Amino acid sequence: MAKGRTTSKLNIAIIHPDLGIGGAERLIVDAAVELASHGHKVHIFTAHHDKNRCFEETISGNFPVTVYGSFLPRHIFYRLHALCAYLRCLFVAICMLFMWPSFDVILADQVSIVIPVLKLKRSAKIVFYCHFPDLLLAQHTTFLRKLYRTPIDYVEEVTTGMADLILVNSNFTASTFAKTFTNLNAKGIRPAVLYPAVNVDQFKEPTSFKLNFLSINRFERKKNIELAISAFAMLHSPEASLTVAGGFDIRLKENVEYLEELKALAEREGISNRIRFITSCSTTERNTLLSECLCVIYTPKDEHFGIVPVEAMAAYKPVIACNSGGPLESVKNGVTGFLCDPTPEEFSSAMAKLIKDPKEAERMGREARKHVVDSFSTHTFGQSLNRYIVDIHRGKED
Repeated sequence: MAKGRTTSKLNIAIIHPDLGIGGAERLIVDAAVELASHGHKVHIFTAHHDKNRCFEETISGNFPVTVYGSFLPRHIFYRLHALCAYLRCLFVAICMLFMWPSFDVILADQVSIVIPVLKLKRSAKIVFYCHFPDLLLAQHTTFLRKLYRTPIDYVEEVTTGMADLILVNSNFTASTFAKTFTNLNAKGIRPAVLYPAVNVDQFKEPTSFKLNFLSINRFERKKNIELAISAFAMLHSPEASLTVAGGFDIRLKENVEYLEELKALAEREGISNRIRFITSCSTTERNTLLSECLCVIYTPKDEHFGIVPVEAMAAYKPVIACNSGGPLESVKNGVTGFLCDPTPEEFSSAMAKLIKDPKEAERMGREARKHVVDSFSTHTFGQSLNRYIVDIHRGKED
């Protein structure tokens, strides 16, 4: 067995709501791959898995993926998304409970309501990965919304606290967790930080590049992609171009609407002929886009962690990101990229610096690669996750 691999073979289940393409899904897939590489038997359970819109590792056969409840709705007339997500995940958990033998450790994320159901498997330890408190992502703008969310928010805190171990994706999320779940914090329940990671080996040092800026995000309004378009429009650099790529699900109304809004913005700015929109590109296509670009533009504000900047830096590319949230922990300002106020003027100024001096972009890219290898590789992630899993199974708590 390879050096560093554990001799303790565990039977591990992973529950994830929708195994599509996104940062949370990337982390879950990386967790499955790394745990399997440590000799554990890994099995993913989910309510949806589209083999035409997923990460390649989920169909490669290294670990099984079982779907329960794909017939259940994601929403009711584009409303009640949280309730439907809860019901879908509960259905997955109940099916797993009755149709599969006991697991040593169960890793769940996003939807904590499954935890009390999973605790019925008394021999299993439950690890919950909190990407961000869901109650902060939901809208509480009207009386009806507040009435709808109040029991859901209460259940989220109570059930999250039932996990044997809670992991979060950044120190920013850890501090938000403490401020949000005050009852858990008062009880001394503290999450451990486990940074998401990237497989650095998939990225080779590029031999050439174009004056192309690249934005990679899901087509969701909270990703603030219009900032990249508005900043690019302020450049007034006819030789430069912008590619907007990311996860797109035609089933999601917001994805469809937001893409059209972004195209309309590009038309109004008069730059539609220099912007390319790509929906749901494969990993290979994404890596090609990264290798060819000058820089990656990352526009979400107060992002919980943000895997895209880390992927970009692993691909030898500098990153321009907002000076808040996760990028404060992943991007070294002035060394591996630029951290800016979330305004078109600030972003455009940083973009102009790299157009003026492409060699600076190359230098930053090399520093970025070294930074990711040292701090955010899948090897580092896998070693840390394996230690948490093995220790919690043995009944240890840090």
